[in-house]
Amino acid sequence: MITQVVRRCGSLVIAYFWISCPAFAAERIVGLQSAPSVAMALPWFAEEARLYAKHDLDFQLVYIASSGIVTAAMSGGSGNVAIVGGEGPIRAYISGNTDFVFIGSVKNVLTHSLMGKADLKRPEDLKGKRIGVGRIGGNAHYFTMYGMRQRGLDPLKDANLIQTGGAPETFLALSTGAVDAASLTTPQDTRAAFLGFNYVIDGREIKPAYVATGFVTLRSVIAKRPKAISQFMHVMAESLKIMISDRELAFKVISRKIGLTDRKVFDAAYTAELKVLEPRLDIKAGAIQANLDEIARTDPRAKQVKAEQLIDRRFLDEMEKDGTFDKLGLK
Repeated sequence: MITQVVRRCGSLVIAYFWISCPAFAAERIVGLQSAPSVAMALPWFAEEARLYAKHDLDFQLVYIASSGIVTAAMSGGSGNVAIVGGEGPIRAYISGNTDFVFIGSVKNVLTHSLMGKADLKRPEDLKGKRIGVGRIGGNAHYFTMYGMRQRGLDPLKDANLIQTGGAPETFLALSTGAVDAASLTTPQDTRAAFLGFNYVIDGREIKPAYVATGFVTLRSVIAKRPKAISQFMHVMAESLKIMISDRELAFKVISRKIGLTDRKVFDAAYTAELKVLEPRLDIKAGAIQANLDEIARTDPRAKQVKAEQLIDRRFLDEMEKDGTFDKLGLK
């Protein structure tokens, strides 16, 4: 009898310890997302497949348009990780906040395009026009500057660049005539094309190296919570596998999140985007260097920074060694 009481009490103590001890609680992480796009959709698939709970994460995703604003939020302690365009974190690093670091990437090329009204067909037709660029310092703005220069135009002199907010707002500005052209990426560029807008500067042909969708955290967060960041990256790898292998689920998730109900538009955008995604979430030094070179046009401090200084590959290496990528069939 005494033995049974002891055993029951022991079980109660263990159960209480299990429930109340923080060591067994799910890791709390706040993630920031800078655009609702196909390449930045991995956190949505993780939620759909309940991967956060599987990997003992209590994850909250917050959408904040523009990588610059995401970077400011992280600097202020409002996020642990981000899926974001490269310019914001890189500019922060150049400005002295060397806590920022890339730990992976979904997409190392930029596939924005400058979409224009029916009467805009050639790059030179953009002269004097109003161009929606999302937010200054974001991916859309970067492509506008790069793409116009590639076509022999001066973006600061030949056009009127207008901040139009996030990707949905930029598409709306174009479709309602608030701007004459706009820098859009999938699926919004495909959506615009189906409405009759032209690819005035086709980014699908240019594909400049650029951290279009990177995973960013802070070195101080890695130092304090390496396990949590590792769990997050494992979740993202599984999410990538789901997104690229299940088209029907991809349509269900993405259409619900961004209000895209036209299946033809989705299929065209999805097919195009899969061709440029990183199958093992690799972050390319060349993509970061492209950002640095562009920033160096106006900020000479960028010339003193090497791309590898902004990269921490430990979690990618970990997934190579533990077989995560191979088990998922990501090549």
